Amino acid sequence: MATPRGYGIVPDVQAVDPSALVPEARQGRRSVVRISRAWYVACTAKELRGKPLARVVLGIPLVLFRAADGTAGALLDRCPHRNVPLSEGRVVGDNLQCAYHGWEFDCVGACRKVPGLTSEPEAKGRNAPSFAVREQDGYVWVWAEPDDEPTEAPYELPIGDGKGYTIVRRTVEFPGSLHATLENALDVPHTAFLHRGLFRGNAEPNDIRCVVTRDGRGVQAEYLDEPRPPGLAARILSPSGGTVTHYDRFRLPSIGEVEYRMGDESHFTAISLCTPISDFHTRVFAVVAFRLPVPGWLVAPFIGPVAMKVFKQDVRILALQTDAIERFGGEQYISTEIDVLGGQIWRLLRRAADGKAPDDDDSFRRELTLRV
Repeated sequence: MATPRGYGIVPDVQAVDPSALVPEARQGRRSVVRISRAWYVACTAKELRGKPLARVVLGIPLVLFRAADGTAGALLDRCPHRNVPLSEGRVVGDNLQCAYHGWEFDCVGACRKVPGLTSEPEAKGRNAPSFAVREQDGYVWVWAEPDDEPTEAPYELPIGDGKGYTIVRRTVEFPGSLHATLENALDVPHTAFLHRGLFRGNAEPNDIRCVVTRDGRGVQAEYLDEPRPPGLAARILSPSGGTVTHYDRFRLPSIGEVEYRMGDESHFTAISLCTPISDFHTRVFAVVAFRLPVPGWLVAPFIGPVAMKVFKQDVRILALQTDAIERFGGEQYISTEIDVLGGQIWRLLRRAADGKAPDDDDSFRRELTLRV
């Protein structure tokens, strides 16, 4: 298969003219973006063991494997000899061996052995396209541009050494685009309806100030004067109530951060490491880190199920959203000012997909009030 080079925009597929059905939809037409010169999580470190592991990132079939010393490699999942998936092969020493004719490739894709060949096996045309790999924070990251030198390091989890924190990790498949998945993870207004009883929705709404700031690498929403939201999750995180310090952040190309501080007693961070598998399939490697006034081991058995219930509700709604997008021939949106981060995330994704370098002069600040 042909692998995407650089950045690209995937246009809408117009099966029908949705404006004939919803005339106002013309106001917010969007398309799906692909950003290949970037790091994405391909798998957890624990998943990559002795056998080759097949993964898809940005629609690109990859095979990951470990050399004898534990070094991780990522190659295009296609043997250049006869197009058999390399993920069907096996690891031999430092190399990945194809299951069909036994050709062997090292972690950077160089052909190291052709059984039966009496001349040297190494030749550029026999190499498998390779992808840069970094193992960090318990994840295996892949630079999604083949045979390319990364221009930056992968995202680092903002929890330091994790001392004093309980950490819960989950992997969830979302049937939505990267943009839709990120917006869902960082959107406040939907929580009172979709997650009623878990976060909000069981009490009178409050007016909350929100300050939105953007630079060339990301956007942040800071929520001010927010009382502890009603709901089971909030009661677990802050039994004594109080005022919340709340931040939602997006960082290019695919990271969502939600942070709550509740007085001096509680600190909660939820990180979404989003990997676009295809245009409308996003895998989220979620990391929840929290410090509470009660022992973490006592609360962790409750945090996991609550988080998974929230994820399942989000998965269902994104599946319905994606079905509607396909039915009406493309993505269309009408937004208001309380759609705090969706438009900002889209702007940053589109600039990156257009090949524009992060521009710190492209700053933005806005203050608004939400009733939630």
